[in-house]
Amino acid sequence: MDVDAYLARLDLPVPPAADLAALRLLQERHLMHVPFENLSVHLGEPIELTEEALFDKIVRRRRGGFCYELNGLFAALLRELGFAATLHPARVFNDDGVPGPPLDHAAVLVRIGDEQYLSDVGFGRFSQQPLALSAVEPQRDPDGEYLLLDAPYGDVDVLRDGKPEYRLERRPRQLSDFAPMAWWQSTSPRSHFTQSLTCSRPTAQGRVTLSGDRLIETVDGVRHEVLLPNDEAVRMAYHVYFGIRLRRLPVRPGEHPLGAAGGALTTS
Repeated sequence: MDVDAYLARLDLPVPPAADLAALRLLQERHLMHVPFENLSVHLGEPIELTEEALFDKIVRRRRGGFCYELNGLFAALLRELGFAATLHPARVFNDDGVPGPPLDHAAVLVRIGDEQYLSDVGFGRFSQQPLALSAVEPQRDPDGEYLLLDAPYGDVDVLRDGKPEYRLERRPRQLSDFAPMAWWQSTSPRSHFTQSLTCSRPTAQGRVTLSGDRLIETVDGVRHEVLLPNDEAVRMAYHVYFGIRLRRLPVRPGEHPLGAAGGALTTS
């Protein structure tokens, strides 16, 4: 891995030590600079879960991705920097509080000294700071209050503002273990990712999200939503807010069968 190029993507120098302060800064900058997005699903692009393919997409082409991609490459970066980082599967809770299927999500655990920290850059709106896995008290974060609770079979339930987000497994997995579920998430009509189109990242004042032609900005707790008038305005929003330059736009759910072809994609 070209660590210097990856860190340049995050606008960071090489950290002096693999400690908690460095992990906090890396997680914060990753969230700020690399958007959570599922554009590939609606551009007909395959999801390739290899470090080489993810590095090309996220670093060289300056794109984002969803959990398997973002956390998969982030874990690899952390290991290159000397952190003891492992990928772990999680089951995302639905609106009824029921956990989803195994390997529904991929998260990162990092061991520093005697403590393990949950460092997740691939869940959309989530903690901007590492969460101590052994903490019994709620942990405050710019994106809410997080509580980690023991769950059956040694798993850990992660709650944000009292609502269950996902059930984390302690057993580590390889990136390739997530490939079948990544394929399902990117192709099944029952998947949340095929039913919606999003590109989102936190900002210093809140969050910015582009969902189809709807640009949503939250600044100091105040939400502003704008309907962009045409495709050129949408392309410009991708470039200005996320650093992504698209020659063709992703197909919005419901407008065309999944995997619609045609046109090239470039990013800068």
